[in-house]
Order: sequence, then C-alpha cells, then structure tokens
Amino acid sequence: MASPPNHSNRCRIVLTGGPGGGKTTAADLFRREIGDRVVIVPEAATLLFGGGFPRSREPHALRSSQSAIYHVQRNLEDVQSALYPSRILLCDRGTVDGAVYWPGNAPDDFFASQETTLEAELARYEAVIFFESAAVGGISIEGGNPVRNESLREAIELDSRLRAVWSAHPRFVLVPHDRSFFHKMSAGLAALEAVVKELGELAEGGERSAP
Repeated sequence: MASPPNHSNRCRIVLTGGPGGGKTTAADLFRREIGDRVVIVPEAATLLFGGGFPRSREPHALRSSQSAIYHVQRNLEDVQSALYPSRILLCDRGTVDGAVYWPGNAPDDFFASQETTLEAELARYEAVIFFESAAVGGISIEGGNPVRNESLREAIELDSRLRAVWSAHPRFVLVPHDRSFFHKMSAGLAALEAVVKELGELAEGGERSAP
C-alpha cells in the first residue's frame, strides 16, 4: 500500500454511500493493511443511536437527531485530527450526510440550520469514496449494523440522494455495487490506495493545501 502524506496538515478521506455499501468493512480492512498511518473516525450516527440516543421519524425529532449527529461528527474528526496530526483520517461518513436525512428532502435547510454551506462542508475533506448500496442490486442490507432500519427501497433512495450531494466534491470516486462482495472490497481498497498515493504525491510536491 502507498504511504500517506507525512505532514502536520490534516488529511481527511470520507467513505460514504447508501446503507449496506460496505464502507465500514473497507475502512477496517484498510486500517489493518497500513496500520498506524491511518486513523478511523467512527460513524457518529451509529455511536449515538447505539448508545441510546432516541430515534424517531417525527420531523422535529429528526431535525434534532441530525443536528446532534452533525456536531458529533465534526468534533470526532477534530479530536482525531488533534490527536493524530500526521495521520490520514478515514471518516466513516461525513458532515454532508445529514443533509440527505433531513426531513422534507431539503439539504439547503439542513446547512442553513447548522450555519454552514455544502461548499464549506465539502472543503473539509480531501477526497470522497462512495460505496454504492447493495440495495441497488436487490441484495439485503441487513447484517452488521444493529441500528440500521431502512428498507431496500429507502436504501436505494438514500443512496441516490447521497451520491447527488457528495458528487459535487472535486475528488469523488464511485465504487459501484458488485454482486461479489469480495470484488467490491477489492475495488474499494484499490480506490483508497490510489487516492492516498495521489494525496501523498501532492503533499510531497507542495501542491496540496488544507482548505
């Protein structure tokens, strides 16, 4: 695997996508492969809901929960960045995701409520690797995450909406669904390796600057 940039400026790569895409598995495999050169920022929603934070589809409750997830996500990233300034931060989802889960399908309202913009949140990350949901291929997304409650139809819809907002990032990489999970993980890890190599070369050349 390629070595990440050796500098003090933070470098964040988001792994995102619809439910059941395999991003969490890919993050763990990549960390095991390159060891302490990368640190994982866990998914804020899973931490909150798994810890007993109330979960509801009622609009007012949904706004409160997505606001909480947004702020926890930002602070998790900032803590890990402060603790490990020379490592790549591999983020299991990012701050943009909340815009898609916001009630009323109103991303602009989400960003305004958090006093930010899509552009500002995208600029927090050097790259986005999007793992398309297995639901796109009609495959069950039940399994590893006990707080997941989306149906296949909802997962497909979320996947499409997440892709629409995240694809505005200038370094967006799609890992499409594959009926073979092994092949998909291989493609995802190859994409991660390529992005890390690219960012490392930019840093060594002095061309990359943190937004």
